[in-house]
Amino acid sequence: MLGLISDIHGNLSALDAVVADGTEQGVTEWWMLGDLAAIGPEPAATLERLANLPNARFVRGNTDRYTVTGDRPFPHPEDVERDESLRELFDAVESSFAWTRDMLTPQWHAWLVALPPQQRATLADGTQLLGVHASPASDDERGIQPSLTDDELTTLLAGADADIVCGGHTHLPTDRWIGAIRAINLGSVSNPITPDLRASYVLVADDAHGHLLTHRRVAYDHDEVLARIAKSSHPQADFLASFQRGEQVR
Repeated sequence: MLGLISDIHGNLSALDAVVADGTEQGVTEWWMLGDLAAIGPEPAATLERLANLPNARFVRGNTDRYTVTGDRPFPHPEDVERDESLRELFDAVESSFAWTRDMLTPQWHAWLVALPPQQRATLADGTQLLGVHASPASDDERGIQPSLTDDELTTLLAGADADIVCGGHTHLPTDRWIGAIRAINLGSVSNPITPDLRASYVLVADDAHGHLLTHRRVAYDHDEVLARIAKSSHPQADFLASFQRGEQVR
């Protein structure tokens, strides 16, 4: 059985809960579809745990890229020059990714740089599975989510060359069909933005006769995560904590 997870965001408690649940369900292979370390209190310990999972494959997420490059999300320096009111947000974003970068050794930097943009596999029944972070073309911008129109989702999936496309990025669990393509968003392991604050991931069971894809929710100790955030020295600790308190629900 295959377990697919994404958007772990340096939350070791949530990751351990999902891995324990998946192992109990019979997972023998894991795909990690990006956003592994940043915007969380324990980036190094989380990467250590991920890298030591047996039969694990990885995909680069946008925050993985931000951590080890000069790339940043909006706002950019030129945006701040045009609108000084954006400076506080700019400084918060920069401090967050700089902190994560400083928490990681050069070896982890190199590991993140080497992450591939996607993973592919053929299930036992011949179904072609593609794992990405946001879309087949990008680790950023819009990802698979319920609010996209059929035309928007068709454009997003262009070039997939797969029967099932699984991604993360938006933190919004999704299961939709666009023509012959099934588009899946795993939801997020951490930093929830849905009323259900539990970790979300996907199981794929397959044999020669077919396959079954299932979303699962896993509870973890949010108070423990809040305590780890408080001890972390993360410069945006209150922002990280706001997810655990359910304040980022959209």
